[in-house]
Amino acid sequence: MMDYAGHVEKNLPIGSGFPEAVCKTLVKQRLCGSGMRWKEKGAKVILSLRALV
Repeated sequence: MMDYAGHVEKNLPIGSGFPEAVCKTLVKQRLCGSGMRWKEKGAKVILSLRALV
């Protein structure tokens, strides 16, 4: 179980908004551009590079 009080006390994020925003930035914006088509292998490579940056 998560120690909500402890996380709040340490000013750590407890919601899912931040991870969801990162996924939107890393995945959605990169792979869903107009006219883009991706195969699974190519998508994995580009997302790995994007995550490193």
